[in-house]
Amino acid sequence: MPRKTHEIIVSEAGNAPVGIATIKRAVSLVLGSEGTRDARVSITFHSSQRMRALNRRTFGEDRATDVIAFPMRHDSLLVGDIYVCPAMARRSASERGVPVREELLRLVVHGTLHLLGYVHSAGAGRTGSRMWRRQEKYLRCLMAGAR
Repeated sequence: MPRKTHEIIVSEAGNAPVGIATIKRAVSLVLGSEGTRDARVSITFHSSQRMRALNRRTFGEDRATDVIAFPMRHDSLLVGDIYVCPAMARRSASERGVPVREELLRLVVHGTLHLLGYVHSAGAGRTGSRMWRRQEKYLRCLMAGAR
């Protein structure tokens, strides 16, 4: 059986309270569990201002957002970029009453699922989507392994 190749590059992680190895493990867990054999994924952590500019330029939304993912396919190779905003993760973590580390991992998993083609509705229906349920399953695995 051919070997899986997951190349995961993490940059600008200095403002994220999650180690690079943990981020890579999260992406690898999702890719492997979803049956993705070959992937090259980059994860970059941006400030609110940079996420706002990226969101405005890409989607026409003039606001900061928590995560944006750009998937591409090259034959059987999945190539994608995930951008995460730690400041937005801190805000969401506070609103949800969860640790920032958990929320950041949630966003990394969320972005990875978007790379794989998962989508969700906006608003309240988001948390009932198939994507959200898978995301939370992976997050539980990651958080249990971190203890």
